[in-house]
Parts: sequence; C-alpha cells; structure tokens
Amino acid sequence: MPQRSPFRPAAASGPAVSRRQFIHHASLATTAVAVGGSWTASARADDDAKPAPRLRKTLKIGMVRVPGSLADKFIAVRSAGFEGVELDAPGFNVAEVKAAIEVSGLIVDGTVNANHWNVRHSDPDPEVRAAALKSLVDGLRATAAVGGDTMLLVPGHGKDGSPAEVFERALANISLALPVAEEVGVKIAIENVWNHFLYDHDGGTDQTADELARFVDAFESPWVGVQFDIGNHWKYGDPAAWIRTLGDRIVKLDTKGFSRKEDKFTSISDSDIDWASVRQALEDIDFRGWVAAEVQGGDLEQLKVISRELDETLGTA
Repeated sequence: MPQRSPFRPAAASGPAVSRRQFIHHASLATTAVAVGGSWTASARADDDAKPAPRLRKTLKIGMVRVPGSLADKFIAVRSAGFEGVELDAPGFNVAEVKAAIEVSGLIVDGTVNANHWNVRHSDPDPEVRAAALKSLVDGLRATAAVGGDTMLLVPGHGKDGSPAEVFERALANISLALPVAEEVGVKIAIENVWNHFLYDHDGGTDQTADELARFVDAFESPWVGVQFDIGNHWKYGDPAAWIRTLGDRIVKLDTKGFSRKEDKFTSISDSDIDWASVRQALEDIDFRGWVAAEVQGGDLEQLKVISRELDETLGTA
C-alpha cells in the first residue's frame, strides 16, 4: 500500500497537520444572523465572536423545496437551523449564488459533482472518462468560486469492469484533476455509496472500510479524502468501525437513516443505526467539521424537522 502523504497545504511551513485539521482550518468561515431578510454588520460581528461548533449542519440543495429565488431558498435553509448548503456542480450561476450567500448569510461549504453517476471515471470508454474529468475540473473551479472547500465525488461503478479495472481507471482519471484541486484549494471527497465498488454489494453486514481506505491512499495526495455517509453502508458494516478505520481521511460527513430490520432507507430518526456508537467514534477520531443531511427534503417546516433530527442523533445542537 502506498505511503500516505502528510496533509499539508502546498505553501505551509512548520509541522505537518492532518487532512482534517487542514480542511477544518480552511473552512472556518463566519456566518450571520438574519434580521428582516437582511444581514447587518453588527450581526456579522456577533457571529464572528462565536466559537465554531464541533459539528456544523449543512444539506443538499435538492432537498430544499421552497418556492422563490435561490436567495429565498438560502434564507429558508438558514432559518431551519443550517449553516451551510451543498450545491450541484458544475452548472450553477456563480453570481446568483454569491448574491444568495450575501443576503442569507448561508455558507456554500461544498458541492456534489453533477454528473458522476452517468459520466463515470471508471467507464471503459476513454471519451466518457475525458468528459468525467472535465466535469470534475469545472466543478472544482465552480466550487472555489463560491467559497466551497470540497466536491463530493462517486468515483466509479462496479459494472464498468473487474474490481481491479474500475480501481485503476478511476484512480488514473481522477488523479489528472489533482493539480486543479490544489490550485483552487478544493478537496475531492470520495463518498461511500451503493456503486458496487470497494465493497461486496451481495455481501454480509460485517464488511470493513479497508478497500475504501486503500483507494483513497492510492492517490498519495492530501487533496483526496472521504465524505463518509453514515447511513449508506449500515446495511453492510458498522458505521462506527468504518469511521475509526477511515480516521483523518474523513473530511466531511453525510447522514441519512437506514433500517436493517426493514432493509430500507428511512428518515434519520427512524433508522436503527446505533447513533451513540457513531458519536463516540467521531469523538475518538476527533472529527470536527460539516455533516450534510441527505434525505427526502421538503418545505421550511420539514427542513426544521431534519435539522432537529441531526441535533438528536449526532448532537449538532
């Protein structure tokens, strides 16, 4: 297995810091408090004085089913108790997003690649891989333009070849984007998903994160980490054990509910995940940063429910 590089920004001096420490320090943006739909200088100053919480709440933009402009949606997200939002990239209007950030005080902490399921880095066709690379590079630049520091990426799919072929194609193609990731300061955050890759889709409930860790380590780069989805692999393994194995490879979290008993995804609160063990594992690795809800969304009231579920299960309050 290749030796992992110390997590250090290119221009840094002094002792190396962990992957998570770097992304944590890089992402300590300030937020503001809403006053009549606008944001005052005094509110921003008050918020600057507040220490950043251990876990900061964000969500996927597709969950926000609030009528109106993007600014209206951002204001609703902030009102529901979230600090951040993740957009789909590339594809958004940078000027529109910046205006919505200004009026709402919401942070775009990161993005999700808009094309990674259908235009894959592991595809046997080199033209498709080239298109996947372009989408990744364009998305990294768009993410940086609105202040985000990660782009979530599904790296490939097991249907594209043997495990070794998918591994090597995805590794080689994504690696071509690393100079851009470093240039713009945006990490590529590999998500654990049901993509028949780095785990056995027909396997049991005792699977480990070893293959995911091996894949991330193979990049030998501080610009590749994991956006660990707590609910996605409860069907296949223990989330707490996966968290401890992945350790400081984890740069952000996703969360959703899954019921092993019913063999289906659920709301966060209705799952049978052992949340106490997850919280302990996050403390054990000293994770500090963003946790994104990725569930069925809705209107403002439903977003408030989801915000409370994060508080109840992960202690984000």
